[in-house]
Amino acid sequence: QVQFVESGGDLVQPGGSLRLSCQASGIQLRAYFMGWYRQAPGKERESVASISPNGVTITYRDSVKGRFTILRENAKNTVYLQMNSLKPEDTAVYYCRRTNYGDAWGQGTQVTVSS
Repeated sequence: QVQFVESGGDLVQPGGSLRLSCQASGIQLRAYFMGWYRQAPGKERESVASISPNGVTITYRDSVKGRFTILRENAKNTVYLQMNSLKPEDTAVYYCRRTNYGDAWGQGTQVTVSS
């Protein structure tokens, strides 16, 4: 069974940084595109970033470009999201999963950006 466990979320002040982790089980991540997603209260879930199996092809939504970095460490079956210069509008529950496979969502990790 494919599962993703997200961690690293926290309460942080505007301008702060966080590093989220996504640990996969049941599959070898090295074979798949992976994505980070987020869902803010009262809003639909949206894609934040994606990364190809070899880490060469990376995409970001416009609002996080230059602030967020998606990384992967295939040997550890883990994908990361480094988030810098955080803004209140980044507040959301963050999830990860393979892109285009419709995997079940994990529990996510809460990121709250507030002073």
